[in-house]
Amino acid sequence: MATPVGPYSPAMRAGPWLVCSGQLGIEQGPDGPVLVEGLVAQTQRAMANVAELLAGRGLSWDNVVKTTVYLSDMADYAAFNEAYVEALGRIRPARTTVAVAGLPLGARIEIEAWAYAEQ
Repeated sequence: MATPVGPYSPAMRAGPWLVCSGQLGIEQGPDGPVLVEGLVAQTQRAMANVAELLAGRGLSWDNVVKTTVYLSDMADYAAFNEAYVEALGRIRPARTTVAVAGLPLGARIEIEAWAYAEQ
């Protein structure tokens, strides 16, 4: 997993909730975070980054109840949706998808997640 691109925590626990900060489609390169190429690859990598945050706290996508997806271009919605469904399989958390004017590092997508785990 790549280091955060800003002064924030990648995930914070609050009681039974794990709130995962928005994840970009980035990998750790030798000189810092590197954005992967293309919307589908960015979606897959962002989903994998969320999965790593969850796994590091003993959770999985099965615990996710809500995601928020930020797209830099709503014309990417169909391609994003296919990659999202492929990554989640049968899991269908509640979701909001919004278009934004821009994302860090010129990313085309950012995904945040809220996971619930009884203590």
